[in-house]
Amino acid sequence: MLMLSLPIVAMLAVAAAFVDRVFGEPAGWHPLVAFGRLAARIEAALNTGRRGRIAGVAAWAAAVVPPVALAVLLAAALPWPLAAALHVALLWFALGAKSLAEHVAPIAAALLRRDLDAARTLTARIVSRDTSAADEEALSRAAVESALENGNDAIFGALFWFVVAGGPGALLFRLANTLDAMWGYRTPRFATFGWAAARIDDALNWIPARLTAASYALLGDTAAAWRCWRTQAHRWDSPNAGPVMAAGAGSLNVRLGGPAVYHGALEDRHALGTGAHATAAHVVAALSLVTRTLALWLALLVASAALVMAAHHV
Repeated sequence: MLMLSLPIVAMLAVAAAFVDRVFGEPAGWHPLVAFGRLAARIEAALNTGRRGRIAGVAAWAAAVVPPVALAVLLAAALPWPLAAALHVALLWFALGAKSLAEHVAPIAAALLRRDLDAARTLTARIVSRDTSAADEEALSRAAVESALENGNDAIFGALFWFVVAGGPGALLFRLANTLDAMWGYRTPRFATFGWAAARIDDALNWIPARLTAASYALLGDTAAAWRCWRTQAHRWDSPNAGPVMAAGAGSLNVRLGGPAVYHGALEDRHALGTGAHATAAHVVAALSLVTRTLALWLALLVASAALVMAAHHV
């Protein structure tokens, strides 16, 4: 049985980040694809319009509890080399740093060569808004917002819960975040059924989102980031995306938010950030900010582990 002391957690986290950087998402097949199909079947069976919130809670538990419970049992039962490999694999599965870069960087490249058609197609793959008539600024805003928010959802939230509860914690966070992305919309179909998925994701994300926002602030224009976080984040619909994107936008000195088309309806979202209108350069800068934040988190984790080890040897 592998005991997850802080030095071991740090070692495993660095290993998983290295595996993600080298290999990215599992080639050919990703476990989230299978999970998504399972979740779709559960939703089709339980989202019948009756007992909406209760059905949503039951569906969330049916989708998330079995794989997380299995991960807990395996991590406890396996000998330490296999348990260590399991923790690394689960965090690798939950992380999406390389995937995020692979999806966002081509948008910046297309915008830099003035290929709006390609940029619209690429942006539509990572956002739920309609990009068919989006101009360069709208596409840049969408890409920056996606990079900043998914930095938290696909990287830092998973790392936080890995530190708290190892591989099963990272798995729990990633599956909960996936269900929020699938069921957390305020549409007639999911308004009540998706309530549990949205609220559970909000709870799991509350601390990681604020740590992410603070990290974004420290690694850019700190004064602007804190000001935007304090004055703008509360206006955003999501209690976690607001601080992350407001602080990120302030850190990058870019304007985000504004009008966007979702599900055929125009939404005039509250403004975030300050300074210049979004361009391809800001997309590149947002990816750099996410990368530097990951390096900061890993460095702080390793430094904390070293302090623990030093204290034990005094």
